[in-house]
Amino acid sequence: MRKPVAALGSAVFFLAGPGTVAGLVPWLLTRWEVLDPLPAWVMIPARVTGAVLLLAGLAGLVDAFVRFAAEGLGTPVPVAPPERLVVGGAYRHVRNPMYVSVFAALLGQALLLGQASVLVYMLVLFVPVWAFVHWYEEPALRRRFGADYDRYRSQVPGWWPRLHPYEG
Repeated sequence: MRKPVAALGSAVFFLAGPGTVAGLVPWLLTRWEVLDPLPAWVMIPARVTGAVLLLAGLAGLVDAFVRFAAEGLGTPVPVAPPERLVVGGAYRHVRNPMYVSVFAALLGQALLLGQASVLVYMLVLFVPVWAFVHWYEEPALRRRFGADYDRYRSQVPGWWPRLHPYEG
C-alpha cells in the first residue's frame, strides 16, 4: 500500500475508532462536566495526573497511527493491515501502544473530570479489547509475520511498557 493511501486510511480509522472510544463515548457519559467527588487536596493532583495521562494517550495514539502508515505501509484496520511488522516508536516498549494509549486517555479523563463513569467504562472495555488482542490480533500477526512476530512478542510485553527499547 502506498503511504498516502495508508495515511488516509489510518486517519479515517483514527476518527472512527479511538475518536469514538476515547472521545465520543466519554463525552456521552459525562458531557465533560467536571465534578469534585473528593476534597481539593486530592482532586488537584488527580486532575494534573489526568491531564498528563490524557495528553500522553493522545500523543501515543497519533504516533502509533503515523507508524502504521509510514513504517508498516498499512493501517490498523484489519481489512488493510500493514505490509511490514511495526516495531518502532512506542512499539519498541509495548506491543499494544494504541490500546494502552486509549486506556491512558480514558483514565486521564476520569481523573481530570472527577467522573467515575469513565473509569467504569474503561474497566469494562478492557475485557473485550484484551479478548480481541489475544484471540484475533496475536494469531493474525503470527500468521502474517511468523518468526519476526514471535521474536518481537517474546521480548516486548503486551500491556505494561518495558523501560529499555526493543532492538530487534
